[in-house]
Amino acid sequence: MRRIAKKLGKILLIVLGVFGLLLLLLGGYLYRVSQIGPPVIADSSAAQWQRSEPSANFYTLGPNWFRHSKSGLYELYVEGKDFERGVVNGKLTRELVQRQEDHFAEQIEKMIPSAFYRQFLKYFVGWFNRDLPKEVTDEYKREIYGISLSASDRYGYIGTPYQRLLNYHAAHDIGHALQSMALVGCTSFATWNGHSADSSLIIGRNFDFWVGDKFAEDKIVGFFKPADGYGFMTVTWGGFIGAVSGMNEKGLTVTINAAKTDIPPGAATPVSLVAREILQYASNIKEAIAVAERRKMFVSESFLIGSAADNKAVIIEKTPASLDVYDPGSDHIICTNHFQGEALRHSAANEQQLKESASPYRYRRMEELVAAAGKNTVAQTVAILRDYRGYQGADIGLGNEKAVNQFIAHHSIVFEPQKRLVWVSTAPWQLGAFVCYDLTKVMGLHGLQTDREVADSGFTIAPDSLLFSPRFEAFQRFRSYRQRILDGGWVAPDSIVASNPTYYHAWVLAGNESRRKGDNAAAIGYYKKALTMEIATLGERQAVEEAIKACSKE
Repeated sequence: MRRIAKKLGKILLIVLGVFGLLLLLLGGYLYRVSQIGPPVIADSSAAQWQRSEPSANFYTLGPNWFRHSKSGLYELYVEGKDFERGVVNGKLTRELVQRQEDHFAEQIEKMIPSAFYRQFLKYFVGWFNRDLPKEVTDEYKREIYGISLSASDRYGYIGTPYQRLLNYHAAHDIGHALQSMALVGCTSFATWNGHSADSSLIIGRNFDFWVGDKFAEDKIVGFFKPADGYGFMTVTWGGFIGAVSGMNEKGLTVTINAAKTDIPPGAATPVSLVAREILQYASNIKEAIAVAERRKMFVSESFLIGSAADNKAVIIEKTPASLDVYDPGSDHIICTNHFQGEALRHSAANEQQLKESASPYRYRRMEELVAAAGKNTVAQTVAILRDYRGYQGADIGLGNEKAVNQFIAHHSIVFEPQKRLVWVSTAPWQLGAFVCYDLTKVMGLHGLQTDREVADSGFTIAPDSLLFSPRFEAFQRFRSYRQRILDGGWVAPDSIVASNPTYYHAWVLAGNESRRKGDNAAAIGYYKKALTMEIATLGERQAVEEAIKACSKE
């Protein structure tokens, strides 16, 4: 018996040894494949350049400049070759590059409290993105590398500065693919010809991408004049060269809207870099389609393309496997988070999106608003982007994903491509003033040596009156209650519902708080009330129904 036990013990030790060796080999493999080296730079002398500070919060480096506007928006102008653009961008915006990474790291720690799982995530992302350098153009790799020279040295445990910044450009895609996050429920639309007051093209969009309030604090309105391609503007943030909303000097605009996607097999070109390439190298819809066709993506996305040359807009609908172009054949177009073209509208993923998400409801509300606008104007476009009501004007609470205005927007933006005018929202969300920039005038400055406002104050659109209302004060209380709960605190259920009484999620939170205190009867009452309201997604409705069942059994 003792001999058998001894033999079994040896076998167990051998098995454990082999298992341990396999883990070491796997760890070594993941470490090796996750290492990404920087691109080769023929002339790196730009790395020695230093910025000047002619006055407080105003920096220059050659003809390039960076300033903090009275509106609260940061403004940046950069020109030149790829690596030099990156170096200049990084040096001018160094504090924002580092602060943005601090915010990102802080949010990741909140989402994934376990250091072990964060370490695992690091290697998973490294493995997933092991081929990312092959999918990004040399030009953009050199530009990202230039910025990375100004990145923080606090996050070496994640990777080198270049590796981190490159991977951050794919963060939107990875999060979208792995979790189908409700962080990307954007809305965009365009009107032209008979649907616009002066027949010209008008485009509006909300970029509803939320990864914590701090992420949206340091928005940059960037103006770029690359050595190759067209000059363009984007709304961006520190360390990011991609595009989510932008217009180029030819009056070509790009905005992106996430669509339902499957888990991809591996890395491809990040969506934001495809959009950036369109902005930099396309002057009309045909050229924009050509850029999108030659890039492989690993998530599904809609690109709303507006074109001054064509005086219309279309949607490029792209998945990892296919591409379609949706042209409504009318004088307006609407884009939420599902496909509309014949090639993709009946796909399994899109059918699921239509059945389970808030996208079709928000689309119907947009149809109402655009129809009511009649001969659309920029001011009416802003009003539509600020709309927080539901279908037929229903009160569905503040913050509902079914509304056009979900009170989470990183930014909201309006373009008039023929005039090269763009309006960018100021905080909070799209409720603050919309500041106007004339792209032609800003590009024509050829540098800025003294600090002054570059926005066209004569076209500023005033803040929304909701900002000054008791209802908005109550909504701010609701948000503080929600944050307190997320941080582990407790809030009285009646206080939660009183702060946002027509929003289903307020009643869900009240139910959760009652359940935490052991009052299941009260929790069921709150949950049942939530079910009578406009719940954003099928998954959330099912979660409430399951919570009622669980409370009934406890």
